[in-house]
Amino acid sequence: MKHLHVIGVCGTAMAGLAALAQESGWRVTGSDAGVYPPMSLFLASRGIAIQDGFRAENLEPAPDLVLVGNAISRGNPELEALLERGLPFRSGAQWLFEHVLEGRHPVVVTGTHGKTTTTSLTAWLWEQAGLAPGFMIGGIPLDFGVGVRFPGASPWVMVEGDEYDTAFFDKRPKFLHYHPRTLILHNLEYDHADIYPDMEAIRQQFRLLLRLVPATGLILANGDDPEIRAVIKQAHGPVIQYGLEGDYPFAARLDRPDGRAWTLLRDGEPLLRIEWTLLGRHNVMNGLAASAAALSRGLPPERVRAGLESFQGVARRLQLRFEARGIAVYDDFAHHPTAIATTLAGMREAVGPARIWAVVEPRSNTMRRRIHQDRLPAALAAADGVVLTRPAPRGLAPDDLLDVDLLAAQINATGPGRAVVVDGAPQAVDYLLKGLGSGDHVVIMSNGGFGGIHDRLLEALGGPASGE
Repeated sequence: MKHLHVIGVCGTAMAGLAALAQESGWRVTGSDAGVYPPMSLFLASRGIAIQDGFRAENLEPAPDLVLVGNAISRGNPELEALLERGLPFRSGAQWLFEHVLEGRHPVVVTGTHGKTTTTSLTAWLWEQAGLAPGFMIGGIPLDFGVGVRFPGASPWVMVEGDEYDTAFFDKRPKFLHYHPRTLILHNLEYDHADIYPDMEAIRQQFRLLLRLVPATGLILANGDDPEIRAVIKQAHGPVIQYGLEGDYPFAARLDRPDGRAWTLLRDGEPLLRIEWTLLGRHNVMNGLAASAAALSRGLPPERVRAGLESFQGVARRLQLRFEARGIAVYDDFAHHPTAIATTLAGMREAVGPARIWAVVEPRSNTMRRRIHQDRLPAALAAADGVVLTRPAPRGLAPDDLLDVDLLAAQINATGPGRAVVVDGAPQAVDYLLKGLGSGDHVVIMSNGGFGGIHDRLLEALGGPASGE
C-alpha cells in the first residue's frame, strides 16, 4: 500500500483530499498545527493519524508522495526537509485532477460567496436523482456527513472551485486545475486581499478559467451580478443565466420574505414551488444555481424538488448548535461583509422582532485587514447587539489592521451600546451572559475555532447541545 503524507492536513480542502486518498487505497498520514472542528473530528473519524506540529521527523519513513497545503510556506521545517531530501510532492489541486477528475465530468462551483452550500446542493440533487456523484466540498454537508466522496464508477464529480492560490510553488487559483465541463459562476467580489492586489487581478483568473471550459461544456452564470455578466463575455462555450432580478432561462420568485418558500421559473413559466428549511435570499440563489445546473443536465424536475426540499444544509453555515434557556445559538462561517449581511438579513426575516446578537471574530486574511472597514457597519446593521474581538496582527502593520474600536463606534452611532469590543472568546461569553434573554438568537461568525466559544457558551448557559 502506497503512503501519502499531507502537510497542512487540517485545512478544509486538504482534509478532504486525505479522505479521498484513503478511499482510493492510500495509507494516509498528516501534520498540522492549530486543529479545530469540524475537520479535526472528520479526520479522527477516518482514523487518519495526525502529527501536531511540523517537524522533519514526520517524513520518516519516507512517504511515496507528499501533498503540500496552500497555507504551507518556505521556512516550514517539514517543507524544508521535504525539499532537502528530494521527496516527490504535489499540490492538492494537482493531485485531485490526476487521481479523481481526469476522464470524468467535473461540475465546478465558483464565486466569492455560497460555494460550499451550492456545491453541496448540487451533489445532493444528483444523489437524489440516483446518479451517485463524487464530490469535493470545503465543508460538511449534513445530508452526506462527509465533505468528500470518491466517485467510484460515476462520471460525475462536484467540486468547490476555490479561487485561492494552489501552493507555495504554484500561485494560480486552485480552480484552474479542475478543468470543468459544467461551470457555475455564482458571484464575484473582492476578497483574498493577501494574494490579490485588486479586483482586476481576480477577474483575470476567472477569465482564464473560462478558457478551460470546452465548447461542448456548459456555463451557468448569475445574471444579477454585474461582475459575472462582464466576465462571461470571454466564454467560448454556451452560457445559461439565472437570477432573481431578470428575465433569465432560470429564475426564482420569493414566496416568503425569509426565503423558506420560493418558485423556480424556467423560461418565464413556473416549474417548481419549493418549501425548505434554508433561510435567506442568498440561499434561494444557491438553490437556483444548483437547480439550473441539474435541470440543464437533464435531471427530472420532480427529483430536483425532492432534493431541494430534503436538503439539510451544511455544517457552520448558520447551523443551529444548541438551544438553552430559550436562547438559540448558531455557528456561521461568514468571513466577508456581503456574507455577514445576507446571513443576518435572512435571520431577521425569519425571527422578526426577536433580538439578534452577532459575535464576530475577524480571522480570515481579508477580514483582519482594513479593506472592508467602511462596509462592515452596514453589514452588521440587522443585529441588535454586536460583539467584536480584536484581530490577531499576524504580520500586519497597525495601519493595515481592521480597526474594531472604530467599527464599534460607527455601529454605536446608529444605536448607542449596540456594539462592544472584547479580547477573545472568554470575554465575549462573559459579556453575552449579562445581556442574553429568552427568545434571543446568537449568531457566532468565524472561519476558525474561535477559542471554543460554542462550548464555553453552552457550559455557561447550562443547556444540552442539539443540532451538532
